[in-house]
Amino acid sequence: MKKGIHPKYEKVTVTCSCGNTFETRSTDPTISKVDICSNCHPFYTGKQRSRAKEGRIEKFNQRYNIKEKK
Repeated sequence: MKKGIHPKYEKVTVTCSCGNTFETRSTDPTISKVDICSNCHPFYTGKQRSRAKEGRIEKFNQRYNIKEKK
């Protein structure tokens, strides 16, 4: 490897829009804010709900006059 041509690999603190912060390493020190992280992403949290899906279920229930049990 040639010396002096590689970018610096530094520690960076990243802040998510949900408030979670974590430390990683990157060659770009300007990565300080992200929109989504593993704490708030639906795939990782298991709270994957789609508004379109909910609307289809309600429409089906209304069409066949199905009352929701409580």
